[in-house]
Amino acid sequence: MTSAPFPNRPRVDAREKVLGATKYAADYGMTGLLYAMQVPATIAKGRVTALSLDAALKVPGVVTVLTSADFPPPPAAQPGAPPPPPTLTAEIAYRGQPVALVIAETLEAAIEGAEAIRPVYATDSSFTATINDRGAVRQPVEPITGGDAATAMNRAVTRHRAEYVSPAQHHNPMEMLSTTAEWKDGVLTVYEGTQGSNMVKGALMRTLRLSADQVVVKSPQVGGGFGQKGAAQRQTALVARAAMLLGRPVKLVVPRGQIFHNATFRPKNRHRIEIGADAGGRMIAVRYDADQQQSRQGQFPPKYHESPPMMYGIADYHGTAANIRIDSQAPGYMRAPTPHPSSFAFDSAVDELAVKLGVDPVAFRLRHRATRDPIDDKPFSSCYLSDCVIEGARRFGWKDRPLAAGAMVRPDGTQIGWGVGCGAYPANVHPNIATLRVGADGTTRFAAAGHEMGQGIRSTIEQILVRDLAIDPARLEIAIGDTSVAPQHVTAGSWGTASAVPAAEQAAAKLKAAMAQLLAGRTPGGNLHRQLATVRRPFVQVEVTTTGPGQGGKEVERLRQGGMAVSGPDYPEFTSFSYIAHFVEVHVEPYTRRIRVPRVVSIADCGRVISPRTAASQVRGGVVWGVSACLREASEVDPRFGGWLNNDLADYVIAVNADIGEIDVGFIDRPDLQFNTLGAKGLGEVAMTGCAAAIANAVYHATGKRLREMPFRVDDLL
Repeated sequence: MTSAPFPNRPRVDAREKVLGATKYAADYGMTGLLYAMQVPATIAKGRVTALSLDAALKVPGVVTVLTSADFPPPPAAQPGAPPPPPTLTAEIAYRGQPVALVIAETLEAAIEGAEAIRPVYATDSSFTATINDRGAVRQPVEPITGGDAATAMNRAVTRHRAEYVSPAQHHNPMEMLSTTAEWKDGVLTVYEGTQGSNMVKGALMRTLRLSADQVVVKSPQVGGGFGQKGAAQRQTALVARAAMLLGRPVKLVVPRGQIFHNATFRPKNRHRIEIGADAGGRMIAVRYDADQQQSRQGQFPPKYHESPPMMYGIADYHGTAANIRIDSQAPGYMRAPTPHPSSFAFDSAVDELAVKLGVDPVAFRLRHRATRDPIDDKPFSSCYLSDCVIEGARRFGWKDRPLAAGAMVRPDGTQIGWGVGCGAYPANVHPNIATLRVGADGTTRFAAAGHEMGQGIRSTIEQILVRDLAIDPARLEIAIGDTSVAPQHVTAGSWGTASAVPAAEQAAAKLKAAMAQLLAGRTPGGNLHRQLATVRRPFVQVEVTTTGPGQGGKEVERLRQGGMAVSGPDYPEFTSFSYIAHFVEVHVEPYTRRIRVPRVVSIADCGRVISPRTAASQVRGGVVWGVSACLREASEVDPRFGGWLNNDLADYVIAVNADIGEIDVGFIDRPDLQFNTLGAKGLGEVAMTGCAAAIANAVYHATGKRLREMPFRVDDLL
């Protein structure tokens, strides 16, 4: 089976978004809607000893205040399933934790009521604010090993050893966390911008003791998720419980400062790397230890060895990792969760070794072509990282780069550097159940698992349906993110496209077969809608179930039950990853020492590109975030009182338009037909990996100074 390149069609939702017509979860209004606001804890650790509600209840418009007494006890633990987020509790585990929920007729009254509540606390002064404090507990996890790194390192002629640090960072999507809940006729309907409507539904069922047919979760659009909205949020059950108790719909839009303190974030992480090369200048051994900030009960895994072993064909690799538990809210997944910081560390170390050997960084990487997974000893389904490097170097003009650092200086003293950085991300997949209906009235409806959070999943589905079926694209509805139309899975980890487009392809093929059977040799003219009208059939509908390599009925049933059934990157016959190479030019100003990034070339290997328009957008977005993460972003902890000091967009510095120059995006665009029939792999996560390393390597080439801790500040180069 072949997979031909796809045309560059416009985004499905582009016009609606430009016109402001797209509706997000918080945009849905309901009759009798009430407004809610949380009351955050002002201590980092301890217990609420008194909570007077009198002042809040005297505020005009306040309807009621919920406390821990209004919620059932926490549900019993389920083997293999993470617990749902806690509701309101007297025990305080981190600063900003909600201790009460005020519900009012207006938003203004809810805010005033929340500000009127002054809890009394018993403070535990032993709280631990940072990973360097006494009280931080280090918990190692199982090491990752391929070959014998210790023996291979003893053979190494040249070694490089260094530590690299990435800061804590917050997602800050434009759409803030929100929940709108309605309890009507014994059914709880929740509108929430989430990447996992199934996870939200399951958490509500367990926390509020509801059955599956009593909960519907709708996520029509997500205004940016990036992993923050990939799990159930703490506020969801609070708002749902309020709606159930009051018999009226309730909405909460969480203020950004409270999001900083309650939502997950990228934890601070540290990487100690040693790479050894033989006499021929080939990397032969890696020893790599990483650790990360973690809450006391958090479960985000320190999988920093997910990608580095898969890039350069180094057979002998030993990776260790640990959580360092402190008193904060739990960290979690943020775009390219562990591969972003690990690629910064590892590809910076690779570059440093190339410099130590006196070898051009591109030529050095091209010495190391990966063909097998050294951890599981399986072949890669495909790996075109070297092709990415070759094409990127050609477009960038790398052949004109001088080898020596500090060799490119403008007459005004501006130092110019060129750097390269590479990254990899697992190719994952999830089962899907899709329904496709084509009507004689000119409409088409495709319903399946998936969530639209700006990445363009609806556009990729449309590409398949429009290619394979003679339908009217203007009247195509793609229903996703809604537990009432299809079983949903979390859309994250770059498995959205690989899970949705094979389902669309199979559904289209099945519908064409059903039409052929219906027509029984007749050949009415026109598109499918006209043909159905001609034979007086109101519609044709089909359902398909799709699975990834090695998946079967067990995984499909888990999807039906609302659970996770993702597979990858280790499959029965192969291992599968997506790859990218970034080429970056930096300018370092002579007096301010400010770093500018005027030019980036990024070439990705993500199998067949289904939607060229949205794929290029994903890579540009990854580069923008890579620049921002490397040069701007850091969440600052208050070491005295806990919590985050820069918890708004005034103080949490991110890249703006003036920080971003030209971004030239390209694709290898070769289908990986072992992975699925279309040959498509993930792109959204891998797009960010390696960009920070490319900037770090370019800064070294410009100045001769290595920067190993992000974000890079002006004073680092003074």
